[in-house]
Amino acid sequence: MKRDSKRLGIILTTILAVLLLAVPSLALAEGESSDGTKYYLGNSVNAGKDTGYSEHNAIDKDDVHYSWELGQFVVSDYTRVADDDGTPVFLKNVGDEVTLSFNLQQDINHLNGDANVTIDSDPNGYDQRLGVPQQDFGRGTLIIQYTDYQNNRHTPTVYSNYLDGVSTGADTEVTTFEEGDYEVVLDYSIKNVNHGRLPWVNIEILPGVTDYTIRTKFKVRNGNCMVYPFDVKTGDELTNTAFTENGFRLDLARSRYLDIDVKKEMLADNGNELVPDTRFNKPARDGEEFTDEGVYTFTVTNRYTGQSTTKMIYVGNDPVLKAYVTTGKSVSDIQALLADGATVNEDGTIAQDGKTVAEAQPASGGVQASSTAEPSVENEGGPSLVVPIVAAAAVALLLVVAIIRRSSKKKTADDADDSHNEE
Repeated sequence: MKRDSKRLGIILTTILAVLLLAVPSLALAEGESSDGTKYYLGNSVNAGKDTGYSEHNAIDKDDVHYSWELGQFVVSDYTRVADDDGTPVFLKNVGDEVTLSFNLQQDINHLNGDANVTIDSDPNGYDQRLGVPQQDFGRGTLIIQYTDYQNNRHTPTVYSNYLDGVSTGADTEVTTFEEGDYEVVLDYSIKNVNHGRLPWVNIEILPGVTDYTIRTKFKVRNGNCMVYPFDVKTGDELTNTAFTENGFRLDLARSRYLDIDVKKEMLADNGNELVPDTRFNKPARDGEEFTDEGVYTFTVTNRYTGQSTTKMIYVGNDPVLKAYVTTGKSVSDIQALLADGATVNEDGTIAQDGKTVAEAQPASGGVQASSTAEPSVENEGGPSLVVPIVAAAAVALLLVVAIIRRSSKKKTADDADDSHNEE
């Protein structure tokens, strides 16, 4: 019995140790991976020969490039990936930048392990699709085409002789990106000496040279849906449900791809309700100013996350409408309070008989933000798996202690019986 208890204790102790060791790894799996989030893009295609790398031919079994890759582009430092009609959209936090790297998987002097297959130099290279003029491409040229939020295509950035400076097997950083649309291209030529070698004399006559390209497109967007209204005269930021006589200006804080819709409401002639100004309801733009009197409700939507945020600002000096946006009470209720002797304070709250009868609603309240997607673009880890594991480990530990104590008590009882029998 003693031996069985000891063996069981060892087994349970081992299980406990394994469970405890599993906790850090599972916690890591739920949060960000140890090497950061990465997304691989791009595959090689046969681009013909002297066509400005414009062709898009499949690499078949007779191609020297068949069954192996030169490398891939790597995108990192984003928070989530969305999809826009097949194009990856990398979401990030405002102020952050997404990083582009290239992972070279081959020795450019021994492609696929063959010393006769190498990256060739292209002294007269050009890229037909991106409009890059003829120049010395060297041993591989990397090109980045950036299109901004106004659909303005900027002059491509060209990194000639790129592969000569890249280490094999590592992610070599190229650059970082803010919001925008990007097309990234790596044009390169492969020389196959075996293609033009006479087998009976082993002399290179006309080596085969073929052009290849890796092309990929992606978008970078901020994952937030925030808008900031500022007083047009004082420059002060206005919180949700604020009011101002001066008017306000919308600021999207460098998030250029958000959709803003604004509606305006006015006090009806009967003074007991708001009516929409249907001629005014419209999309708005970053930096637009609103100075005409009215209650403005603007909704900002991020089309890539489905999140939206709604805020309300009153422009004007009507006490009833100040109280409306401040307290959240209906216009008719406010009018009833005023008819009963209440007054509207300077801050928009309502007082009666020296007491506040309608407080200001929280600045984050009013018309609440809504979402049809996940509530955040952050990578979030959680204790959902860790807690059960810790609990199981604790139970196992208690079980081990109980078995040991029971075994100890039984051993004491057995010893006592043996002594009694000897007497």
